Amino acid sequence: MKLSHFRFHLPQELIANDPPKQRDDVPMMVLDRKSRTIEHKNFRDILTYFGDGDVFILNNTKVFPARLYGEKEKTGAKIEVFLLRELNRESRLWDVLVDPARKIRIGNKLYFGEDDSLVAEVIDNTTSRGRTIRFLFDGSYDEFKRTIRRLGQTPLPKIHNRPVTEEDEVRYQTIYAKHEGAVAAPTAGLHFSREIMKRLELQGVNFAEVTLHVGLGNFRSIEVEDLSKHKMDSEEIIIEPETAEIVNRAKAKKKKVVAIGTTTMKAVESSVAISNMLKPYRGWTNKFIFPPYEFSIANAMVSNLHLPQSPMMMLVAAFAGYDFLMEAYQEAIKKKYKFFTYGYPMLIL
Repeated sequence: MKLSHFRFHLPQELIANDPPKQRDDVPMMVLDRKSRTIEHKNFRDILTYFGDGDVFILNNTKVFPARLYGEKEKTGAKIEVFLLRELNRESRLWDVLVDPARKIRIGNKLYFGEDDSLVAEVIDNTTSRGRTIRFLFDGSYDEFKRTIRRLGQTPLPKIHNRPVTEEDEVRYQTIYAKHEGAVAAPTAGLHFSREIMKRLELQGVNFAEVTLHVGLGNFRSIEVEDLSKHKMDSEEIIIEPETAEIVNRAKAKKKKVVAIGTTTMKAVESSVAISNMLKPYRGWTNKFIFPPYEFSIANAMVSNLHLPQSPMMMLVAAFAGYDFLMEAYQEAIKKKYKFFTYGYPMLIL
């Protein structure tokens, strides 16, 4: 498959700029891979497709306020620092993106907060992901994290081109988010409300959690036409033994195993035993899934509608079938479905 295979015209007005009034009250497209049929439902109808012994795998990563606004020493030039990854907890080392990048040199100090309560020093300019900075902070680690939370902003993708609101702080987070570390939300999970989760549980559905800290690599433009040459950024994943046990039990009983979102699917496909069962794992993955690909763990998935030529769209195409997905996307555009972060979900069976 080539990059150009994933190009399609998406009208700008179909990119959802704001969250829906209620998480779970949105249109949902249901794709049946066997019959190649497309149905139009509501997300709440997800309850009718699953029952006793089926498993939903959720990504419980939590988005942290990764976007900081500050000033450069001496010149007072305004800068934006996007925190990508903590490299060393003790020495407060972070990989970051800086905008505008060309004005930042090694040794520059950056000041954040009205009272300059947070200061950082640029110590490396050469990493493939941007810059490395060291925060000069004397307090405890907990105090440092509290300061980041106070000064940082919810990292809503820039395509939304609007100020971040207090509502975003709540809605750009799944209700089951636990472990902080993501710079983007696992968006398929945003549709789950406490009521839906409870009702699924009452129907006998089990939940298994993985952690994949979503990185910016999902949003970087792919620069190569030959997809086999594209390198994904690494993301940290944790799959606990308990999760592997829940999933493997359902697989052994031929139950439905549903990956909620592309990040969940990527996580479980990154740790597969020879027997096609899920293995516990702690580490990193740079797995890039595009068609053709043989999936081992999940036999159903929930995914949002993704932007053209994005890695997320490619993974879904590998699962649904390329032609079938392209047909579904055209149908979604015709029906005025909303795409991307706050857009509508599809269930693929």
